[in-house]
Amino acid sequence: MFRLFVYLNILGAFLVTGLHIVEPGPEYPASKGAIWPRPQMQSIEIPYYKFDSDILEIKVMDHDCPILSNAVQRSLAVLRDMLRIASPYVNRNAPQQVLDDDTYDGPLKSLSIYLTSPCEEYPHFGMIESYNLTIAADSTLRSSSIWGILRGLESWTHLFHLSDNRDQLHINKGEVHDFPRYPHRGLLVDTSRHYISMSNILLILDAMAMNKMNVFHWHIVDDQSFPYQSERFPDLSRLGAYHETLIYTKKDIQTVIDYARNRGIRVIPEFDVPGHTRSWGVAKPELLTHCYNEYAVDMGLGPMNPIKDSTYTFLRELFHEVQALFPDRYIHIGGDEVDLDCWESNPEFQRYIQEHNLTSVADFHALFMRNTIPLLSENSRPIVWQEVFDEGVPLPKDTIVQVWKGNEVYEMLNILRASHQLIYSSGWYLDHLKTGGDWTEFFNKDPRDMVSGLSKDINVDNIVGGEACMWTEVVNDMNIMSRVWPRASAVAERLWGHESQAAYQVYSRLEEHTCRMNARGIRAQPPSGPGFCLGA
Repeated sequence: MFRLFVYLNILGAFLVTGLHIVEPGPEYPASKGAIWPRPQMQSIEIPYYKFDSDILEIKVMDHDCPILSNAVQRSLAVLRDMLRIASPYVNRNAPQQVLDDDTYDGPLKSLSIYLTSPCEEYPHFGMIESYNLTIAADSTLRSSSIWGILRGLESWTHLFHLSDNRDQLHINKGEVHDFPRYPHRGLLVDTSRHYISMSNILLILDAMAMNKMNVFHWHIVDDQSFPYQSERFPDLSRLGAYHETLIYTKKDIQTVIDYARNRGIRVIPEFDVPGHTRSWGVAKPELLTHCYNEYAVDMGLGPMNPIKDSTYTFLRELFHEVQALFPDRYIHIGGDEVDLDCWESNPEFQRYIQEHNLTSVADFHALFMRNTIPLLSENSRPIVWQEVFDEGVPLPKDTIVQVWKGNEVYEMLNILRASHQLIYSSGWYLDHLKTGGDWTEFFNKDPRDMVSGLSKDINVDNIVGGEACMWTEVVNDMNIMSRVWPRASAVAERLWGHESQAAYQVYSRLEEHTCRMNARGIRAQPPSGPGFCLGA
């Protein structure tokens, strides 16, 4: 009997510890009025103010410009939409909000905006994005830069939250002093593997502004298609695009640039050379190299031909056209995944190696980059993928190297020791999927923290930021928004927000921010588990 008693107790203990009790409701209840990304310094008080569009006045007290006036109108529209979207969900049976209690400080009367320097025409690397925001009956927003004002206005809209019965919009008294940790906070979007419509590109820019990301890295062409419509070389898209309608015209590109500029976002184009250029060869086969197998059979076209002068003549004209259209000082010229075996298989290249005493086929990569970088416009700054650095290609000191492969700590240390700036992407590939809630994988990557303290001869500030990368082999207009957001929001938080927080502190805020994006037309997927967003 005693043995049976012990056995039953052990079995009971096992069964109890194996229980999984599920409570009703959201797995992570959303926060209310939390700024995304988390500000560097913020104080929130209990007293609150009520939003009334008939009372609130937004005053521009100092410098003004169309970028600022447009941003003000967008912010007011956001607040009005919050009430409009919530109106079908007002809890008519709940007690009306009491507005004469000790925590209610009256209506929000004004927001005075102090922009202390003239507006810049375009966002740029190293721009000032800091701001100071004070929430009171008469609130103030201050910055020395239009870009800081844009970030502050975005934070201001995040602070508003619905009352318990959802018929009022409240904002708590408080202070925000904020600035980004990294100057380069980007999102790469590949529009070659699948064409992404203009409407979705503009929505992506809206979402980037909500997440305070400031670089749209436009990987516009690749092996599969050439959707960029060149005025100088129209056959490139006429023959290389998937379809004559699936292109980006000069007008389209200007629309993207202007839309991004009004949201403080830089647009950096990438024309990846000498590899990833097969679509170029549909119209310009003479640009590319013939590849041979071991039986000297021509297997088709590979990377650009680096030993023809005509290759560089063409690139000079194309790059000058592109850089006249895109105002940013930086241009990404790729350099990754070059098929060196193709060059090595070509008899013409074999003779060239002997005649010019080259030590390896990798020297062709160095030759190509050494001849291509000077083709860029004066005062340009190149960005390249890490292979260019890894293969010993001589690079100007102001070249930024983008790290994307494994063993990223070793890679970053080598780049930093060479005194180059770098941007990090290795752990932020959005096409790599795991079971729901994988945003924590992205959030837990902090490139400066990875290398900090590992070497005395590096400057971690030369890690100037990073980019989440949306490669589109299996992504198109139907799923790009839900694939990117809110997963890229975790990258945005890491690149801007307070460095000391852990992932477990983020769940509730990300729930609210996802609903916020949904309400503004961004079809972001649920971030972490069961929950809901009203009106979205």
